[in-house]
Amino acid sequence: MAKPKDEKTNVMRILEQKGITYTGHTYEHEEGVAVDGVTVARSLGQDPEQVFKTLVARGASKSIYVFVIPVADSLDLKKAARAVGEKSIEMVMVKEINGLTGYVRGGCSPVGMKKHYPTTFHETAEIVDTITVSAGKIGWQVELAPADLIELVDGQLADITVE
Repeated sequence: MAKPKDEKTNVMRILEQKGITYTGHTYEHEEGVAVDGVTVARSLGQDPEQVFKTLVARGASKSIYVFVIPVADSLDLKKAARAVGEKSIEMVMVKEINGLTGYVRGGCSPVGMKKHYPTTFHETAEIVDTITVSAGKIGWQVELAPADLIELVDGQLADITVE
């Protein structure tokens, strides 16, 4: 399914509004079906170490947190909790993602969520030339400078993945 060149997601509009340079990418997928991040990276011809997924978790305090990590990695819940000053955290249930973020599973972006949540990027985000994240819809990605993305969402860096 080819995407019209002039079609944009809300994430793309936000980046443009903020004057942030990005490259939009699309990939083929079955409508409404999330594709794993490594498959997305390969379909875009990108290194999975520079393609990041967005995860949403809840702390023991009931606060919501966003974690952005390389697609091939897994979030270390203990490290993530330490990074945000929580006693513990757990992933939110899939059915909660849309209500909390405005996005669906597989199309969750750190940009343009319904509310601003504390966002932590895996520390490797600062060593890649570009970072690719969801553009807010399954089948759409944006690639941009990591510093621009981290600054836009007021993010922090930490070691938050399983070794």
